Amino acid sequence: MIIRRAFYYWRFAAIFVLPAWPFVGWGLFGESGWSLFGLFIAMPILAIALAAIAFLISARASVRTTKLVSWTDVGLLALWHVTIICFGSFSSGVALWAVLGVVAGLAAFWGVIAQLISETARRARETMAEFERMAAAAGPGTVPGSAIPPQPRFDPGPIDGGEFIVIEESKPDERR
Repeated sequence: MIIRRAFYYWRFAAIFVLPAWPFVGWGLFGESGWSLFGLFIAMPILAIALAAIAFLISARASVRTTKLVSWTDVGLLALWHVTIICFGSFSSGVALWAVLGVVAGLAAFWGVIAQLISETARRARETMAEFERMAAAAGPGTVPGSAIPPQPRFDPGPIDGGEFIVIEESKPDERR
């Protein structure tokens, strides 16, 4: 539970920390100038992807109420974040880490989407079952499929608007 809660809070910090790490790694491990140019293009895209995944995880009601991510989220995020950290070390396999990072990011995205759809469908089924239970408990005389008993229609009858005064105006050229 501690790990799941840590990832719950870490995913928002990661939006800023992980894209900054390759710049630090570039400075520490001294790559060429062209790689710095590539970082200026790739790291904002990475930050947007991290933010999208973090907010998609937050879209699940179970995550918002428990403040815990699922174990699937932990695994996918850990894999993705490790590839980003390894990429930022600029070791000899930096291109491999970049490709693995993209693949892990796509896996995290689709994994989070699948969980969101699954949870939303489950909650919709639960809501419909509750709705049907309430409709059955409402008894006869109710609208079929409705949990709310019918309300009598209000008929106010004819409306008396009171006295009206009509003032007719004539156009200026009609006065002659």
